[in-house]
Amino acid sequence: LPVPKLEDTIRRYLNAQKPLLSDDQFRKTEELAHHFEKGIGRELHEQLVAQDNQNKHTSYITGPWFDMYLKAREPVVLNFNAFMSFNPDPKAEYNDQLIRATNLTVSAIRFMKTFRAGYLEPEVFHLNPEKSDTQLFKNIIRFVPSSVSWFGAYMVNAYPLDMSQYFRLFNSTRLPKVNRDELFTDEKAKHLLVLRNGNFYIFDVIDRDGNMLKPSEIQAHLKYILSDNSPAPAFPLGYLSSENRDTWALLRKQLLENGNEEALQKVDSAVFCLSLDDFPVKDFVHLSHTMLHGDGANRWYDKSFNLIITKDGTAGVNFEHSWGDGVAVLRFQNEVFKDSTKTPAISPQSQPAPVDSSRAVRKLDFKLNDALKAGITKAKQKFDATVESLSLNLIQFHEGGKDLLKQKKVSPDAVAQLAFQMAFLQQYNQTVATYESCSTAAFKHGRTETIRPASVHTKKCSEAFVRGLSKHSTEELQKLIEECSKYHGRLTKEAAMGQGFDRHLFGLRHMALSKGIALPEFYQDQAYAQLNHNIISTSTLVSPAVQLGGFGPVVADGFGVGYQVHDNWIGCNVSSYPTRNGKEFLQCIYKSLEDIFNVLKGKKIGS
Repeated sequence: LPVPKLEDTIRRYLNAQKPLLSDDQFRKTEELAHHFEKGIGRELHEQLVAQDNQNKHTSYITGPWFDMYLKAREPVVLNFNAFMSFNPDPKAEYNDQLIRATNLTVSAIRFMKTFRAGYLEPEVFHLNPEKSDTQLFKNIIRFVPSSVSWFGAYMVNAYPLDMSQYFRLFNSTRLPKVNRDELFTDEKAKHLLVLRNGNFYIFDVIDRDGNMLKPSEIQAHLKYILSDNSPAPAFPLGYLSSENRDTWALLRKQLLENGNEEALQKVDSAVFCLSLDDFPVKDFVHLSHTMLHGDGANRWYDKSFNLIITKDGTAGVNFEHSWGDGVAVLRFQNEVFKDSTKTPAISPQSQPAPVDSSRAVRKLDFKLNDALKAGITKAKQKFDATVESLSLNLIQFHEGGKDLLKQKKVSPDAVAQLAFQMAFLQQYNQTVATYESCSTAAFKHGRTETIRPASVHTKKCSEAFVRGLSKHSTEELQKLIEECSKYHGRLTKEAAMGQGFDRHLFGLRHMALSKGIALPEFYQDQAYAQLNHNIISTSTLVSPAVQLGGFGPVVADGFGVGYQVHDNWIGCNVSSYPTRNGKEFLQCIYKSLEDIFNVLKGKKIGS
């Protein structure tokens, strides 16, 4: 991952600040930025480059980024964990809860075994799939030594992506510790953790020879758990993983001291957490609430992921974010969806194996003293109050999508982002800090870089649509959209190549703090804080396996926007707290998309 040139970073930073500040504010910020660039910023940059050169085995952002996540003290649920829900199995009868739970579990274990055996196909970004995504290319590249094979891939515009996060998918948990959490992985553990009705169950899914249990046995054990009528615990432990991290760290210490060490060890080391919910999903909003946070009792938010399956077989993944990014989870979901639907391990006719599940399945019991019970009660109250204040809303726009936009030679992602800018301007009459996540997995240990979609171009275009329709012809509006598209395309390319400015400035700030240097004035600028208070936080994905995805707002007065631009339609899922109206924001997004598409189709739109 390259460390960008300091002058490029400062230029890009000021470009991102321009639409957010008045002329006077901008002049002040510009002065601070150039002062930083010539002085302390230059020194910090040189130290960062020197440190990076001494640590070629990793990227300059790895340490600071892990620190950022693991030192954060807010609860992981709603603040960091995201969700992606699976599409239903195309064969309706396979969406039965037991059948789907068995098939997805088996496919997940197949994926894990394939990955650990070194047989998982590398993740490759194909710029020219006709040439590189072919059997011929794979057969040739297979015999090229790995030290030069990446070069062979580059020749045909195929870019192998970093897969160093994948090992944390399984047997992994984020452990709460005071001040900074730890990531824990135990690849020797062979059991699955299953949550139902707030109760914790475990059973082995791998035998002592390292082979997966027969699918019919897994089915039998899951059936046993689904038919267990133990009452829900009076004090469900799951709520603790939704607490403030320091509070949770101290409660965990008490749990350990109270004789729960072995039970917690089982939770932490389990292959993954399978959460079985006892209700069907009513609609997409209910689906989003279920997958993003659920009821708090039937989740373990610290696990690298929870595979959640509701009564009607609706499935999704809620994942903890510190260990990895959406690309690793998406690859896992794509493979597991494909495998469980194309070659399902069991069918509706399959009979569970005649095994004694009462011996194989163990229900974990936790010893709780009064302090722990009080801790759980308080965690539940906080969780319920937070969830109560969260709104989730969504729209589907069916008047066009990727196909039409490409035909009009504009970037589909740029159009979606422009619609968010127009909508916010229409609703709140301002342009605010906006964040779009972009993977830097093209580099060793790359994580993400920020695309800053709010630009002078989107501001000008939004103002023309929202305030000045009568002053502009359809051709002029088309031109403004094209300018936004061009600029957004450039920002996206830069970010993907590690040439954004956010991570670089973050790394320099981390460097100053780690060296005990007083925080440079540049970072104390109100404008810097405002740019990093991301009111519109966005992330996009499109996949044949995923129905929708989402996450909470990253600031109390913000929107969390998960969106998908499909061939012929656009989906958008928005989260918000009471200071913002997500429903109205979505109505404005819908109108903005309508206006953009009409203009691109050459229609005159009314003011």
